[in-house]
Amino acid sequence: MLSHPTSYSSSTFRAPVLLLSLLSALALAGCGSSSRRVSYEPEEFDSTTTHTRNYAATEARTCEAARRALLSQGYMVTAANADLVTGRKSFQPAAEVHVEVEFRVVCAREGGKSGRQSTVAFATALQDRYGIKKVNNSASVGVGAIGSLSLPFSASDDAMVKVASETLTDERFYDRFFTLMDRFLEGGGADAPPDMPAEAPLQAPTPATSFPVAPSPNRG
Repeated sequence: MLSHPTSYSSSTFRAPVLLLSLLSALALAGCGSSSRRVSYEPEEFDSTTTHTRNYAATEARTCEAARRALLSQGYMVTAANADLVTGRKSFQPAAEVHVEVEFRVVCAREGGKSGRQSTVAFATALQDRYGIKKVNNSASVGVGAIGSLSLPFSASDDAMVKVASETLTDERFYDRFFTLMDRFLEGGGADAPPDMPAEAPLQAPTPATSFPVAPSPNRG
Protein backbone atom coordinates (compact mmCIF):
# COMPACT_ATOMS: atom_id res chain seq x y z
CA MET A 1 0.00 0.00 0.00
CA LEU A 2 1.52 3.21 -1.15
CA SER A 3 1.38 6.15 1.20
CA HIS A 4 0.52 9.46 -0.30
CA PRO A 5 2.87 12.34 0.56
CA THR A 6 1.48 14.65 3.13
CA SER A 7 0.32 17.93 1.63
CA TYR A 8 1.02 21.14 3.56
CA SER A 9 -0.84 24.32 2.96
CA SER A 10 0.99 27.46 1.92
CA SER A 11 -0.02 29.11 5.19
CA THR A 12 2.15 26.60 7.09
CA PHE A 13 5.30 27.99 5.42
CA ARG A 14 4.09 31.58 5.33
CA ALA A 15 4.06 32.05 9.12
CA PRO A 16 7.83 31.50 9.70
CA VAL A 17 8.67 33.68 6.70
CA LEU A 18 6.53 36.52 8.03
CA LEU A 19 8.07 36.18 11.49
CA LEU A 20 11.59 36.27 10.06
CA SER A 21 10.76 39.35 7.98
CA LEU A 22 9.31 41.11 11.03
CA LEU A 23 12.43 40.41 13.10
CA SER A 24 14.68 41.68 10.31
CA ALA A 25 12.65 44.87 10.02
CA LEU A 26 12.85 45.49 13.77
CA ALA A 27 16.61 44.92 13.71
CA LEU A 28 17.07 47.41 10.88
CA ALA A 29 14.86 49.95 12.61
CA GLY A 30 16.89 49.59 15.78
CA CYS A 31 20.15 50.15 13.91
CA GLY A 32 18.75 53.20 12.17
CA SER A 33 17.48 54.79 15.37
CA SER A 34 20.76 54.16 17.20
CA SER A 35 22.71 55.86 14.41
CA ARG A 36 20.45 58.94 14.58
CA ARG A 37 20.46 59.13 18.36
CA VAL A 38 22.13 62.25 19.75
CA SER A 39 23.53 62.34 23.26
CA TYR A 40 23.32 65.69 25.03
CA GLU A 41 25.41 66.65 28.00
CA PRO A 42 23.06 66.83 31.00
CA GLU A 43 22.58 70.27 32.55
CA GLU A 44 23.04 69.61 36.26
CA PHE A 45 22.83 73.22 37.55
CA ASP A 46 25.34 72.33 40.26
CA SER A 47 27.91 75.16 39.99
CA THR A 48 27.18 78.81 40.77
CA THR A 49 30.75 80.12 40.72
CA THR A 50 31.81 79.52 37.11
CA HIS A 51 29.90 82.47 35.65
CA THR A 52 29.45 84.71 38.72
CA ARG A 53 31.51 86.86 41.09
CA ASN A 54 30.54 89.24 43.87
CA TYR A 55 32.04 92.71 44.20
CA ALA A 56 31.76 95.35 46.91
CA ALA A 57 30.82 98.07 44.42
CA THR A 58 27.84 99.53 42.61
CA GLU A 59 26.44 98.10 39.39
CA ALA A 60 27.83 101.03 37.39
CA ARG A 61 31.37 100.60 38.73
CA THR A 62 31.27 96.82 38.24
CA CYS A 63 30.09 97.03 34.65
CA GLU A 64 32.62 99.79 33.94
CA ALA A 65 35.38 97.48 35.14
CA ALA A 66 34.00 94.75 32.86
CA ARG A 67 33.98 97.17 29.91
CA ARG A 68 37.59 98.15 30.51
CA ALA A 69 38.62 94.51 30.91
CA LEU A 70 37.07 93.59 27.55
CA LEU A 71 38.58 96.61 25.82
CA SER A 72 42.03 95.76 27.16
CA GLN A 73 41.83 92.34 25.48
CA GLY A 74 40.80 93.59 22.04
CA TYR A 75 37.03 93.05 22.28
CA MET A 76 34.83 95.43 20.32
CA VAL A 77 32.23 96.66 22.82
CA THR A 78 28.78 96.61 21.22
CA ALA A 79 26.74 97.77 24.25
CA ALA A 80 27.62 99.32 27.59
CA ASN A 81 25.44 100.80 30.32
CA ALA A 82 25.10 100.67 34.09
CA ASP A 83 24.01 97.01 34.26
CA LEU A 84 24.99 95.39 30.94
CA VAL A 85 28.14 95.13 28.82
CA THR A 86 28.55 93.11 25.61
CA GLY A 87 31.61 92.69 23.41
CA ARG A 88 32.72 90.66 20.40
CA LYS A 89 36.11 89.39 19.25
CA SER A 90 37.15 87.44 16.14
CA PHE A 91 39.68 84.61 15.91
CA GLN A 92 41.20 82.66 13.00
CA PRO A 93 42.42 79.29 14.38
CA ALA A 94 42.82 77.77 10.90
CA ALA A 95 42.93 78.87 7.27
CA GLU A 96 39.29 77.99 6.56
CA VAL A 97 37.87 78.34 10.07
CA HIS A 98 36.56 81.56 11.60
CA VAL A 99 35.55 81.86 15.26
CA GLU A 100 33.70 84.70 16.98
CA VAL A 101 33.30 85.02 20.75
CA GLU A 102 30.52 87.24 22.11
CA PHE A 103 31.00 88.18 25.76
CA ARG A 104 28.08 89.34 27.89
CA VAL A 105 28.29 90.69 31.46
CA VAL A 106 25.21 91.54 33.54
CA CYS A 107 25.62 93.48 36.80
CA ALA A 108 22.89 93.04 39.43
CA ARG A 109 22.70 94.69 42.84
CA GLU A 110 22.55 92.55 45.97
CA GLY A 111 21.57 93.44 49.51
CA GLY A 112 24.83 93.92 51.34
CA LYS A 113 25.27 93.64 55.10
CA SER A 114 25.21 96.77 57.22
CA GLY A 115 24.22 98.86 54.23
CA ARG A 116 27.36 98.09 52.21
CA GLN A 117 27.09 98.10 48.42
CA SER A 118 27.33 94.69 46.76
CA THR A 119 26.97 93.65 43.13
CA VAL A 120 27.03 90.24 41.49
CA ALA A 121 28.46 90.01 37.96
CA PHE A 122 27.17 87.31 35.59
CA ALA A 123 29.51 86.57 32.67
CA THR A 124 28.69 84.38 29.67
CA ALA A 125 30.70 83.82 26.50
CA LEU A 126 29.13 82.39 23.34
CA GLN A 127 31.43 80.93 20.68
CA ASP A 128 30.26 80.75 17.05
CA ARG A 129 32.30 78.73 14.56
CA TYR A 130 32.13 79.38 10.81
CA GLY A 131 33.42 77.32 7.90
CA ILE A 132 33.91 78.08 4.21
CA LYS A 133 31.26 76.73 1.85
CA LYS A 134 31.69 76.86 -1.89
CA VAL A 135 28.64 78.02 -3.89
CA ASN A 136 28.51 77.32 -7.64
CA ASN A 137 27.49 80.18 -9.90
CA SER A 138 24.80 79.74 -12.54
CA ALA A 139 23.28 81.98 -15.21
CA SER A 140 20.02 81.91 -17.14
CA VAL A 141 20.09 82.05 -20.94
CA GLY A 142 16.96 82.78 -23.01
CA VAL A 143 16.33 80.30 -25.83
CA GLY A 144 13.52 81.24 -28.25
CA ALA A 145 10.40 79.11 -27.76
CA ILE A 146 11.96 76.97 -25.02
CA GLY A 147 12.27 79.76 -22.50
CA SER A 148 15.27 80.15 -20.21
CA LEU A 149 17.93 77.59 -19.37
CA SER A 150 20.05 77.62 -16.25
CA LEU A 151 23.64 76.81 -17.19
CA PRO A 152 26.09 76.16 -14.31
CA PHE A 153 29.60 77.55 -14.56
CA SER A 154 32.72 76.01 -13.07
CA ALA A 155 33.49 79.12 -11.05
CA SER A 156 32.40 79.25 -7.42
CA ASP A 157 32.22 81.75 -4.57
CA ASP A 158 33.35 81.11 -1.00
CA ALA A 159 30.86 81.95 1.75
CA MET A 160 31.24 81.73 5.52
CA VAL A 161 28.54 79.52 7.03
CA LYS A 162 27.93 78.98 10.74
CA VAL A 163 28.66 75.35 11.56
CA ALA A 164 28.59 75.34 15.39
CA SER A 165 27.55 77.47 18.35
CA GLU A 166 28.52 76.76 21.95
CA THR A 167 28.49 78.48 25.34
CA LEU A 168 31.96 78.39 26.89
CA THR A 169 32.02 76.66 30.28
CA ASP A 170 35.75 76.51 31.07
CA GLU A 171 36.23 77.78 34.63
CA ARG A 172 39.82 78.91 33.95
CA PHE A 173 38.59 81.12 31.10
CA TYR A 174 36.18 82.98 33.40
CA ASP A 175 38.66 83.05 36.30
CA ARG A 176 41.13 84.99 34.16
CA PHE A 177 38.41 87.46 33.14
CA PHE A 178 37.19 88.05 36.70
CA THR A 179 40.78 88.48 37.91
CA LEU A 180 41.27 91.19 35.29
CA MET A 181 38.01 92.79 36.39
CA ASP A 182 39.33 92.92 39.96
CA ARG A 183 42.36 94.88 38.83
CA PHE A 184 40.30 97.47 36.98
CA LEU A 185 37.75 97.69 39.79
CA GLU A 186 40.51 98.52 42.24
CA GLY A 187 41.48 101.46 40.03
CA GLY A 188 44.54 99.79 38.60
CA GLY A 189 45.24 97.70 35.58
CA ALA A 190 48.29 96.28 33.91
CA ASP A 191 49.42 99.59 32.38
CA ALA A 192 47.91 101.99 34.88
CA PRO A 193 50.33 104.73 36.06
CA PRO A 194 51.34 104.72 39.74
CA ASP A 195 49.28 106.73 42.14
CA MET A 196 50.29 110.37 42.28
CA PRO A 197 51.27 111.75 45.72
CA ALA A 198 48.68 113.91 47.41
CA GLU A 199 49.16 117.59 46.93
CA ALA A 200 49.77 119.79 49.95
CA PRO A 201 46.80 121.96 50.89
CA LEU A 202 46.93 125.55 49.78
CA GLN A 203 47.87 128.06 52.53
CA ALA A 204 46.86 131.66 52.87
CA PRO A 205 49.62 134.07 51.81
CA THR A 206 51.63 135.63 54.66
CA PRO A 207 50.92 139.37 55.02
CA ALA A 208 53.81 141.63 54.06
CA THR A 209 55.80 143.21 56.91
CA SER A 210 56.70 146.88 56.61
CA PHE A 211 59.89 148.29 58.16
CA PRO A 212 60.45 152.04 58.82
CA VAL A 213 63.08 153.59 56.59
CA ALA A 214 65.18 156.53 57.85
CA PRO A 215 64.98 159.68 55.69
CA SER A 216 68.02 160.19 53.53
CA PRO A 217 70.02 163.44 54.22
CA ASN A 218 69.70 166.30 51.77
CA ARG A 219 72.53 166.42 49.36
CA GLY A 220 73.66 169.91 48.43
